[in-house]
Amino acid sequence: MSINNKVTTLGQLESLLWEAANILRGPVDAADFKTYVFPLLFFKRISDVRDEEYAAALAESGGDEEYAQFPQNYHFQIPEGCHWSDVRVVATNVGQALQKAMRCIEKANPETLYGIFGDAAWSNKERLSDSLLRDLIEHFSRIALGNQAAQADILGQSYEYLIKKFADLTNKKAGEFYTPRSVVRLMVNILDPKEGDSIYDPACGTGGMLLEAVHHVRENQGDDRTLWGKLFAQEKNLTTSAIARMNLFLHGASDFQVVRGDTLRQPAFFSGDNLATFDCVIANPPFSLEKWGEEAWAGDPYGRPRPVITHGCST
Repeated sequence: MSINNKVTTLGQLESLLWEAANILRGPVDAADFKTYVFPLLFFKRISDVRDEEYAAALAESGGDEEYAQFPQNYHFQIPEGCHWSDVRVVATNVGQALQKAMRCIEKANPETLYGIFGDAAWSNKERLSDSLLRDLIEHFSRIALGNQAAQADILGQSYEYLIKKFADLTNKKAGEFYTPRSVVRLMVNILDPKEGDSIYDPACGTGGMLLEAVHHVRENQGDDRTLWGKLFAQEKNLTTSAIARMNLFLHGASDFQVVRGDTLRQPAFFSGDNLATFDCVIANPPFSLEKWGEEAWAGDPYGRPRPVITHGCST
């Protein structure tokens, strides 16, 4: 294992991510770029961080290999044969190797990473040939994405950049995926979340509103660590909910709950037998959604009144 300590700039990361999308252009529709680019970014990130953590554990123990392998030395567990470097040397059936590595990592981290890589058909060779996937993997291998080279803030900013670029490419569906940052900032400023608040987004998309709430607390000299364990969200779309979780991890959030599911039909958060309440609720719901469950609302078992979609802040 080698650790590249060269600092990666925001510009380099943005260029890397956009070029990755360009490698996919042609065989993959623009609307599906995110399905492949974001999981690869996250896979490379956690593999590079794993290398740093291994080197740190080895140094701390004076070279004790057995100590360096202890699970508690690592933020995420990467099973043997499932590291980025393992997939990088695969020459044939690359998609199958990628898919196996990602699924094994999810299973090894059931409380944090289960399902986080989404449901991309990596083994579909008609869309993703071995040569295309090898090009993508070599492309991401050019830049170090560990904590020393790419701090969470820089990595998170580049991630937000790509989210916006993808929304621009597919503007008909952008509202389902991305809310303009100026709108998010205005909403968060109005709500003015404080340190220690519980914050909930019932239609979280890629998690931008939760992250802006965290940034707001930090910018107002609050301790954003008091929000860990108090960030809650739900998102109906599988791919988008996975991206939200990756987005939060890449921004340095360490404890949150993003649940996949339909907030109106199957709310995920409860306090005893009642729906949970939160200090701050923020959302950009899919107002144009036609079949949102109106037929079932008259007999809503949770007793929620109309209007069914609201956003606000209670203290």
